[in-house]
Amino acid sequence: MRVLVLGGTSEATALAALLAAMPGVEAIMSFAGRTRAPSAPIPLRSGGFGGAEGLWQYLEAEGIDVLVDATHPFAAQISRNAEIAAARGNIPLVILSRPGWTREPQDRWTEVPDMAGAAAAIGRETRRVFLAIGRLQLAAFEAAPQHYYLIRTIEPIAPNLPHHRIIAARGPFDTEAEERLLRDEKIDVIVAKNSGAAAVFAKILAARRLGLPVIMVERPAEASGVGVRAAHAAEALALILGHGPRAALRGV
Repeated sequence: MRVLVLGGTSEATALAALLAAMPGVEAIMSFAGRTRAPSAPIPLRSGGFGGAEGLWQYLEAEGIDVLVDATHPFAAQISRNAEIAAARGNIPLVILSRPGWTREPQDRWTEVPDMAGAAAAIGRETRRVFLAIGRLQLAAFEAAPQHYYLIRTIEPIAPNLPHHRIIAARGPFDTEAEERLLRDEKIDVIVAKNSGAAAVFAKILAARRLGLPVIMVERPAEASGVGVRAAHAAEALALILGHGPRAALRGV
């Protein structure tokens, strides 16, 4: 059985480890290449495919039996391409997506649909904002240049924001350290994406402890409903193994 894992998350790496230990399974993990490539126990492919058409051509050329979408919950375009390519090639699609964070009674969340909504939700009055959203959507906050932005990213960036400071760091983060950071920087509000990742949840816990407001960007709406969903790597593995090589299934 040949399996392609569209990766970029800790769940993808965990699934790769399980697949590597399975006899009779050849798996490869594809990584978008926007940040430093992760280590993986299976062969790693870096870079895009050229949209849904390019992905479908790759699936056909490589004889992929099962496609796994284990990308970031906010990688909406990649997920749409996966659904289109899987449907066109009649290839089983397994979607490995961790659950989102759940608001607790003591949380002060303002939920918004996108980054433009987040920028607007900060308000007109100048505030000190902790942007913990990565680097790809920072341009949305150019519409609110009056604020001071503390920006944490993995890769170097040069945002077009007049008042900012960059922190280069990769999770997991410690809750106590996050509290100290928020206090030392006199942060008024946090902007975060509801990724559901345990490695970066500490900032949400720190905000809860300090009573700070969080502008929470909701996940993109799920697309067509193609594929079956798994919440963790072991569940995804069971779904993958439930399919055989496509060559063995022809005519069934």
